[in-house]
Amino acid sequence: MTTKLDTLNIQPPQEIPGLIFRHFRGDEDYPSMLKTYKLSMEADKLEAAESLEDFINSFNFLTRCNPETDIVLVESDGENAGYGLCWWDQELDGSYRYSFRLHLRPEWRGKGIGRAVMEFLTNRMDEIATHHPAEANKYYQTFSAKSREWQVAILEDLGYKPIRYIFRMSRPGSLPVEVLPLPEGIEVRPIQPDQYRQVWDADHEAFRDHFGYSEPNEEQFQAWQKESIFMPELWKVAWDGDEIAGMVLNFIDKNENERYGRKRGYTEDISTRRPWRRQGIARALLSQSIQMFQEMGMDETALSVDAENPSGALKLYEDVGYKEYLRWIVYRKYMDGSQN
Repeated sequence: MTTKLDTLNIQPPQEIPGLIFRHFRGDEDYPSMLKTYKLSMEADKLEAAESLEDFINSFNFLTRCNPETDIVLVESDGENAGYGLCWWDQELDGSYRYSFRLHLRPEWRGKGIGRAVMEFLTNRMDEIATHHPAEANKYYQTFSAKSREWQVAILEDLGYKPIRYIFRMSRPGSLPVEVLPLPEGIEVRPIQPDQYRQVWDADHEAFRDHFGYSEPNEEQFQAWQKESIFMPELWKVAWDGDEIAGMVLNFIDKNENERYGRKRGYTEDISTRRPWRRQGIARALLSQSIQMFQEMGMDETALSVDAENPSGALKLYEDVGYKEYLRWIVYRKYMDGSQN
């Protein structure tokens, strides 16, 4: 039952009978939020196959998000119509990034609801920013795909600019792969549970100089191990003695494969630590990963990449046969109104 304490003072441009905006109530809200998420994504021609457990676990990564103040639900006659949330991170250069996410069921679009929620989240992010150093560089940021036309229109109207592109790429399993050897003295060894922390630390160290990096925390490490796609038995981790040189943290999304009737393996979290770069380690591990998935009967492999990755990852993936099939756009707006 909704009470006055639940409700938020959010006013779309037109009054819609039965529509309310309210606070998050806890675990009881997740099933309806997941339904909205899937309906929203599929209306935008995007895939969404998360289980309820995975959906809930994804919120555990947002450790700088206070559910009591940073999540807003849209509800019509007791049924979820949409939701939005915001959180913040600090990047290595001292900048503060205030991120948000918004999903609306298709029948509730075009009524000013999305913009009203976005403006509410903006006000909340402004409030959070007052607790951070005034002299720091601060900006709002979110992701969108071109197919999310309703969201892109709002973002552009509010002054957001595209500043980066993330490509989703795939490679047919039928395409032959040249399996390359690792440099002398480097070997792939299975990972044991007491090495998960070492893998986590090495992976994040390798990505420290990449776009949007912020330091992870213990809650995120624990949430990582609870993911249904956490599959150490599929990882290819290269060792130089007791040191990790590089890795590919492969996985299979079983829910996604079942929902979309395919056999896809993911070759993700491809990284090489700085002392071992430019030796062909990432290419060798990737080729071994592709071969592994081919032997498992996968029809394709897939990955995500920052189009401006400083290590030249995009060219590497194209060289071994990956092609873009979806593009995510990073939108940003600076709090001081500049374009930086």
